Amino acid sequence: MDGLGRRLRASLRLKRGRGGSLQDNLRDAVKEPERAQEHCLPPFAGGQHFFEYLLVVSLKKKGSGADYEPTITYQFPKRENLLRGQQEEEERLLGAIPLFCFPDGNEWAPLTEYPRETFSFVLTNVDGSRKIGYCRRLLPAGRGPRLPKVYCIISCIGCFGLFSKILDEVEKRHQISMAVIYPFMQGLREAAFPAPGKTVTLKSFIPDSGTEFISLTRPLDSHLEHVDFSSLLRCLRFEQILQIFASAVLERRIIFLAEGLSTLSQCIHAAAALLYPFSWAHTYIPVVPERLLDTVCCPTPFMVGVQMRFQQQVMDSPMEEVLLVNLCEGTFLMSVGDEKDILPPKLQDDILDSLGQGTNEPQTSEQLNEHVSGPFVQFFVKTVGHYASYIKREANGQGHFQERAFYKALTSKANRRFVKKFVKTQLFSLFIQEAEKSRNPPAGYFQQKILEYEAQKKQKKSREKTVK
Repeated sequence: MDGLGRRLRASLRLKRGRGGSLQDNLRDAVKEPERAQEHCLPPFAGGQHFFEYLLVVSLKKKGSGADYEPTITYQFPKRENLLRGQQEEEERLLGAIPLFCFPDGNEWAPLTEYPRETFSFVLTNVDGSRKIGYCRRLLPAGRGPRLPKVYCIISCIGCFGLFSKILDEVEKRHQISMAVIYPFMQGLREAAFPAPGKTVTLKSFIPDSGTEFISLTRPLDSHLEHVDFSSLLRCLRFEQILQIFASAVLERRIIFLAEGLSTLSQCIHAAAALLYPFSWAHTYIPVVPERLLDTVCCPTPFMVGVQMRFQQQVMDSPMEEVLLVNLCEGTFLMSVGDEKDILPPKLQDDILDSLGQGTNEPQTSEQLNEHVSGPFVQFFVKTVGHYASYIKREANGQGHFQERAFYKALTSKANRRFVKKFVKTQLFSLFIQEAEKSRNPPAGYFQQKILEYEAQKKQKKSREKTVK
């Protein structure tokens, strides 16, 4: 296929090379063939900087027509004395960001009302490293019709709830003066990112309000700190979420449609987070800019969000088999047809039963995340949690995965049929490659759940022997 969507392999790959126009950079970016884990937001231990840049992106009129061009009108910090390669890389990064802050296209008109939206995007470099853009789009303070602008924080850290709170503070200060933002962001830049469960407190002075102390707390369970499942649950039924999960597990093409940027961003992050401890390793764009809509024609796997205004354009595109999810109506507009049959029936029932328990009880955001994520983690524990026992190691510690023995160890025929397919995916391959390199299983949340499950099985066997 032609156009900007041709062979898109990332949210946006920032390709190293000579500088050029945004259009040229995007064409280069989408042709980059290297593979990387776009959605794998690693568990940050703490201690590094919160962010790289705070940007304000505004709409500037193009000529005499109705078109506007998103442009960076504020940047903190301003970097000086960069080496030539660093400067070129910064120019490419800053040149691409406005497109993702205003993915809806260039036709705008001044407004008197506009609901603020919080969303995010992911930029993937050629080396696989990721930069996340946390955005707050709103109307600036003032009277009469005006154009929205975007505050955008660029960071390597995936922690959406925490950065949403930071954007609240930035927005509050911007209503007073841009000059008030600087000391707050400077203090944040000098602070170390907290470890899971820890808090960093910033001291900030605001005119007419005095000194404020702002506490930023990181969730204790860091594997879910980059996600909020509430939007996904509002838009879809449990059975539909299960079918999306099944499609993602087999690395199919999935498109989400919604009106709002916030809904798209939150739902696609939530869908990808269900794959934990595995990482989506293909095209991943929470909100596809209008200029990159050709992405939906790609023959390779993707998970993308598209605004509802482009629905007809998507429907008219020459797409191969896709799952097209209308988040506004809670329906599937297109599907392959076998989504209900991908996962083993017994394990599907287990997931649905667990999701249905206690749904009417009030829950905090962290409790809700654990309630939704837990059954899917348990699914992987039951199907592939025995992986470490089937990595045969050489004297030097290098491991070799025994694939056939691994799936034959499953006693359930339905589970075995599923796992035989799953081991062929990049999701599993990338996971097992890391496991082969490590002498011991990583001491994370997934390993904890594996150990708990094995202990429960031993207790059950012990009780059965006692009864006999």
